[in-house]
Amino acid sequence: MLSLPDPAMRLLILDDQADVGQVIALAARSATCEARATTNADAFFQTLDAWSPTHLVIDLVMPDMDGVEVVRRLAERGCRARIIIASGVGSRILDSARRLAIEHNLDFAGVLAKPFTPRALRALLIDVPQAVPFDPLTIAVTASELQLALTRHELQVYYQPKVHCSGGQLAGFEALLRWHHPIAGTILPDRFIPVAESSGLIRPITDLVVEQSFAWLARSFADADWSISVNLSPLVLNDLGLADRLLARSRQHAIDPKRLIFEATETSAMDQSINSLDVLTRLRLNGFQVSIDDFGTGYSSMAQLVRMPFSEMKIDKSFVMSALQSSESRAIIEATVALGHSLGLCVTAEGVEDAATLEYLRMIGCDLAQGYYLARAIPGNEVGAWITGYRSRLAAAVGSPVLPGIGARLSAV
Repeated sequence: MLSLPDPAMRLLILDDQADVGQVIALAARSATCEARATTNADAFFQTLDAWSPTHLVIDLVMPDMDGVEVVRRLAERGCRARIIIASGVGSRILDSARRLAIEHNLDFAGVLAKPFTPRALRALLIDVPQAVPFDPLTIAVTASELQLALTRHELQVYYQPKVHCSGGQLAGFEALLRWHHPIAGTILPDRFIPVAESSGLIRPITDLVVEQSFAWLARSFADADWSISVNLSPLVLNDLGLADRLLARSRQHAIDPKRLIFEATETSAMDQSINSLDVLTRLRLNGFQVSIDDFGTGYSSMAQLVRMPFSEMKIDKSFVMSALQSSESRAIIEATVALGHSLGLCVTAEGVEDAATLEYLRMIGCDLAQGYYLARAIPGNEVGAWITGYRSRLAAAVGSPVLPGIGARLSAV
């Protein structure tokens, strides 16, 4: 039985056809959601300011201001309402509009393709994910603040699990950095990594991530074969001494290099091809794994891809998150899986947010998956509890115990 929206929800609709707007409003009200509709952008923004809606439905095709411009202006205002894009245009245009909303860091709920049913609208209204941490204050992230954060030990590595698509068994973790600011709360990397790169702090921050994640892996799972993945900035990839330092650190913690994966984005790996090729090749020669991250978002040629010594390809989450709605995204995912396997690479999908997407990835033969459906990035001291809970969920799902021997390795977590 479909749940009802929270009565506190307020839906504002922008559609140039008054009757369509009223139909959407009526469907929302029938589910105990307050709703208002307007037919022009000026009235829409006035109501937005005065009424503070929790949800927005935006038609793409408008005579005075099209939906793309409306989305851009919402981003400029820092709008926190959940956004539903509605239109009768083709699926490719709808998919582009969806990507635009996500890239503007807006809270995107989904696409409402016309004609639609009231049930489809209600499903988007009640589909409220867990809140993603964000900076609640307008804080200027500066190099001096970031240097203080390093000194005060405010930067902490979190760990997001990666699992096998075929059977769900745990494969490893990706190390993801969080800044616990004393005033602003949790600040995510997209806010401070560019500052680190422009100020020269990216190397000590990379060293911090390596040290924290290596020490955690060695302390918690010394006898397991689970991997840890660490992201490398383009500027770090330009450091010809990187491979030697990483090898020394892995030996210090007695970690087999094959359990250590270093991720470089498709763009960064190709932009500095000579130094990147040197560094990545030396990493592979020393037994480390190397992953091409955000695959599908850059402009690498097949020749460039073949000449780089990658062992893993990671499909960008923008394709994975839209896989069930977009035939174009599915085509890209399936082509990437086939390409990766033809080159002997492991293929990982990021951004898995529901069971249906995980099942789709399993069916097409994708190797590994990570995303909010499986787990968000979690502190190291909470990983043991997550593994215990995940083991129970997975065992219940398949009817038999999995991940044998986990219990014996949890005491150190």
